[in-house]
Formats: sequence, C-alpha cells, structure tokens
Amino acid sequence: MKKSLMVYVKIQTVAKSKELSLFLINIPTILLFKISIVEGMRSVFFSVTNKESAKYWTDGSYDDWLAEMAGGRLIIERFANISDGSIIGVRAPFLRTGGNKQFDMMADQFFVYDSSITAPLSRVPIWPYTLYFRMPHACHGNANCPSRSHPVWEMAVNELDRRDDPTFDESLPGCHMVDSCTNIQTGEQFGRFLRHNFDRHYSTNRAPLGLHFGASWLKSKKDLKNALIDFIDEMLNGRNDVYFVTNLQVIQWMQNPTELTALRDFAEWKEKCDIKGQPFCSLPNACPLTTRELPGEILRLHTCMECPNHYPWILDPTGDGFTRK
Repeated sequence: MKKSLMVYVKIQTVAKSKELSLFLINIPTILLFKISIVEGMRSVFFSVTNKESAKYWTDGSYDDWLAEMAGGRLIIERFANISDGSIIGVRAPFLRTGGNKQFDMMADQFFVYDSSITAPLSRVPIWPYTLYFRMPHACHGNANCPSRSHPVWEMAVNELDRRDDPTFDESLPGCHMVDSCTNIQTGEQFGRFLRHNFDRHYSTNRAPLGLHFGASWLKSKKDLKNALIDFIDEMLNGRNDVYFVTNLQVIQWMQNPTELTALRDFAEWKEKCDIKGQPFCSLPNACPLTTRELPGEILRLHTCMECPNHYPWILDPTGDGFTRK
C-alpha cells in the first residue's frame, strides 16, 4: 500500500500561576476556545492545575486524574459551550504519565487517546498504538507507563533529531518537544530541523510526524514562525502525499487504512470548517470570581455563558460552590 505521510502540529499554551490551562489554549479565554473549536481543531486537555510537582502526576490517584482531566473537560464544555464531544484526548503535564490509574480513568471517562508517552530517538520512528497490548518501545525517561491493558490509543511522542548537520555532527540525545531542542536559535536552523525530521519519517516507515512546542517559543522570534509557515506551505504545495491532520484523523486512518489514490474520498477526512451565522457573542463576560480553593485571589473567567457563582476549579468544576467534608 502506498502511504501518505501525516503531520500533526501541537501548539501548547500553558497559563501561569493559578489560571486554568488547556492544550492549545487557555480556559480563561473561553471565547477564543470556542473559536478554535468552530474552526475545526480537536483539543487535548492538559489539566486544571498544571502543578509543577512531578510526584503529583506520576503517583497521582485515580481521583486526582479524574478531577484534573474529566473535571477540566467539564469546565470547557460548560463555559465554552462545547457540546459536540470534541475534547477526546489527554496530555499529562510535563509528560509525567500516571501509570494504570491515569489510563483507567481515561477508559472510564471515554477519552480516546493519550499523547504523553515519549518514544526514544531511533532510526525508525514509532506509529501510534493501542494499549490493549504491550508498548512497542521502552518506557522512556521518568514516565510512569501503564503495565496493564487499556482500551486507549497512545499518540506516542517520537523524539526528534536535533543535529544541525546530520551528515557531520556527532550523535546527540533526541528532544521530544521542539522547544526543548535548545540548539535551535534561528529560523534557518528551525527550517533545516523540520525538513530533516520530515525526511526521517518519510524515507523510513512514514509514521506520523508530530511537532510539539509551546506558543511562547514560537512567538519569541518572528523567523521561527516564518520558518514553520514556509515548511507547511512547501509540504502542501509541493507534495501530493503529505497531509496535515488531527490526532483523531490519524487514528481514523489507522482504523481504516486507505490507499493514497483513494484519500480524496476518505470520508473521515472530509470534515470541513463551515462557519454559519453570527458568533455566539461578540463581547464575552469578564467574570471576576473567587474560590475557596484559591483563597485571597480574584480571577477572571472570560466566557460567553452566564458567570458562575465561583471560579471553576478542581473541586468545583461547575463553579456552583462546594461543601467541605
């Protein structure tokens, strides 16, 4: 079967301090999140608290993961008015997976996939896989990987080759996030990096190429953003066998492998952005709120929905208030 190469780009925005955070966009800016969903993005939830403690995530209880991920999804669905079930994935903060407890929670809450487990740099990259069976690579780094079967897909984060000149430079450890490749400082270097790693995937098994980085890194230098745009334009305009897709679309193709010549009629990839009517609101409510979970702080929730009584947080995702036990 002649296969295309799928590329998926993940831009991660992490709020500072006690603001809620979401993979792709911050929860407090609910209006923006609604726009991103309307324009066809599939979203991966990135926790409510984004706590920096590694132990909190690797040793977290089932209830911790439930509150962080399922509770966070509820916050978005309620205050961004997202009712189409499009929040179907999870990424563990700092890629600190929580072992079987995390994946038990995901299965119970009908999350389709995780995108937190890294695959070490190798000559041939890893395709996404299900956790029905044993992982096809070693548990890399400090992750707490699952040891039992789970009905969840893993969109493994393949480490990328950071070498500036792969034909000359000595071997270096791979980097899972683009912005963790600290040697990339210019747009020219970034462009070479993108094309080299694309070629690694394209010339071997054509495993989907994932590009993961923070929005702040991309915004830090204009030439980095321009290099990414040039790369995307080059791939889309110069090749007929490269597609920029979502995580879900990768999984859909794997569930129904389709020849390159038939992809034009591949139903799962025909979903298009078709915006009709007026925006839900043009001026969102900027709700000044408090919560007993974060005493002494006034936090703003920007939403087109009615302001809740309290700031939604991990023990009170609806903002209705909670009773101490």
